[in-house]
Amino acid sequence: MLRSFSAITFIFLIAVTGILQSANAQSSLKIAKLKYGGGGDWYANKTSLPNLIRFCNSELKMNINPVEDVVEVGSPDIFTYPFVHMTGHGNVVFTDAEAQNLRNYLLSGGFLHIDDNYGLDQFIRREMKKVFPELSFVELPYDHQVYHIKYNFQEGLPKVHEHDGKQPQGFGLIWQGRLVCYYSYETDLGNGWEDQSVYGDPEEMRRKALQMGANLLSYAFMIL
Repeated sequence: MLRSFSAITFIFLIAVTGILQSANAQSSLKIAKLKYGGGGDWYANKTSLPNLIRFCNSELKMNINPVEDVVEVGSPDIFTYPFVHMTGHGNVVFTDAEAQNLRNYLLSGGFLHIDDNYGLDQFIRREMKKVFPELSFVELPYDHQVYHIKYNFQEGLPKVHEHDGKQPQGFGLIWQGRLVCYYSYETDLGNGWEDQSVYGDPEEMRRKALQMGANLLSYAFMIL
């Protein structure tokens, strides 16, 4: 299953190194939204990533390209993005080839953020088992670095939208001590990143959501 891992790792690191080296001059460091099959609305929250990028560039001087890309699960292009964001409300289906490609990407240094936009949970847990049959999502403790790397969240994820009124939870897939996938549940961070006119959320709530997103991006770039 992992016979091509070393070559893929090398290609991924070379590609990302080139991106980082030219980022200051060209803003060519890019992030992407994940396009997947199964009928779920992978394209939801159209203003969320552009707003998160704008926030990170302004507040943390990250110099990310302001235009998000879209990348398919099975595409070799996924290896050019250090951070991939996934959202939606409904069904998700990965083919075996897509699951293998996503696994290789994550083992090679990539980072996946899954944001449940309400209704994704049962499907993404099933499909990520195809990617990592040997791993299960574990809830991250509040002292995990992802909650403190740039902005401090002493009680974990901020609550953006109510949905079922449950406490927000942050789950992770951890491979050999490295967090390769972060799954935000019962919070809807992506909604908090959207234009204020979309949901009318208070500015304080939106800022907390953006700060948590900035932590995720900062963590993903740190572990390259």
